[in-house]
Amino acid sequence: MTRKIKRVIIGISGSSGSILGIRILEMLRSSNIETHLIMSQAARLTIREETDWGIEQVNSLADVVHPITDIGATLASGSFTTIGMIVVPCSIKTLSAIANSYADNLLTRAADVTLKEGRPLILVVRETPLHFGHIRLMEIATQAGAIIYPPVPSFYSRPQTVDSIIDNIAGRILARMGIENKHYHIWKGDRTNLGD
Repeated sequence: MTRKIKRVIIGISGSSGSILGIRILEMLRSSNIETHLIMSQAARLTIREETDWGIEQVNSLADVVHPITDIGATLASGSFTTIGMIVVPCSIKTLSAIANSYADNLLTRAADVTLKEGRPLILVVRETPLHFGHIRLMEIATQAGAIIYPPVPSFYSRPQTVDSIIDNIAGRILARMGIENKHYHIWKGDRTNLGD
């Protein structure tokens, strides 16, 4: 069994794209990083709607699962050291709460703590199209220190399946958190020399 020497918080909120949070948990399962999962009630509904995963199966991927209502959990304090937090997917409601420091549950409180401690907070905002209010919330969150990471696929890897798109996005999110992995395609330069 791998000894866990670092911790990361994974928040799954109710936006479409819950499979990205699940895949990240799968990728970290055999790593030396201890995963702490917080899932919103809306996320549970989305997982049932969009995937074949059961909630208990998703929970089993994490090292520690925290109820979203447990505002007194270890994650609610900056003294609980982590390498950061990923909210994947991040709904606009969750983005709004984080941007405005409205920490009324453990997911948004943990995000607020991550920001106040100067740790990386990646918000995988999943919404389209975006109106000005959404963009303004992303600006506020960015000014507070968050990293906005829309799950936009890269097509230079020439993905052949939905799973390969999911893996590439999840791998790149982990790489942005500073977690090295082999799940994403690395650009090796333009080999066509076509010029402008």
